[in-house]
Amino acid sequence: MTIATTSFRIRRVQRCRHERPRRAEAGRGWRFLLSLTSLVLAPVVVAGAEEARAIERARMVAEIRTMITQTRGQTGVARLSAHVEAAMLAVPRHLFLDDPDDPSAYANHPLPIGLGQTISQPYMVALMTELAAPGPLDRVLEIGTGSGYQAAVLAELAARVETIEILEPLAIEARERLAAAGYENVRVHAGDGWHGVPEQGPYDAIVVTAVAEALPPPLLEQLRPGGRIVIPIGPAFGAHDLMLYSKDAAGAVSERWILPVRFVPLTRSED
Repeated sequence: MTIATTSFRIRRVQRCRHERPRRAEAGRGWRFLLSLTSLVLAPVVVAGAEEARAIERARMVAEIRTMITQTRGQTGVARLSAHVEAAMLAVPRHLFLDDPDDPSAYANHPLPIGLGQTISQPYMVALMTELAAPGPLDRVLEIGTGSGYQAAVLAELAARVETIEILEPLAIEARERLAAAGYENVRVHAGDGWHGVPEQGPYDAIVVTAVAEALPPPLLEQLRPGGRIVIPIGPAFGAHDLMLYSKDAAGAVSERWILPVRFVPLTRSED
């Protein structure tokens, strides 16, 4: 009895020893299948997320199109042009936010980006781009980089975009975001936008995304004849007016009021 029992136990131990490698192999097989499944599904999940974002952008652009039509009596912009619409559809606005998963990424209103700054309302980005009218061979200057979103929209349309941000942490982040999004024709500078970036001028268009009390003379000097400056003008904490300045071939400057707006102040350096 004792011998038989012992013999049975030995045979059972032997069977278990033979079974362990099989079980280990089976475990490795399941892990391989799970890894393979995740590799197959990951692109599907990413593609689904990108498609969802594209749908959000399309809705945003549809709202912009409506607003452009509604405000044409003030702005003089009759409709959203095909090339600006294509740029607004192409730029992934969610990548220019602190939280790319923010569900309000494509809402048609400004959003905070830190340090007291905001990413502009998509309608305003589209309108200012229409007024600046950058062409495929143009060099454009943007004052107030922020998160880099307006620069990305301009980069979809112009040959080269120089953009300057006085808050260095924002400039660094914008540079990284633009590079990650694949915009190689944008150069981000850290500095006082009042003085522009004269070494890279003259410019065919200048877009200022912060309110100044008056048009900075250095920007006008850096504007090429035939060029345009789009800028909000007014006191830092009062009523702001979006203005369009145009320089003709002879260098004469004309101005046109567009509509009332609200922007953060154009920050100046202390020196």
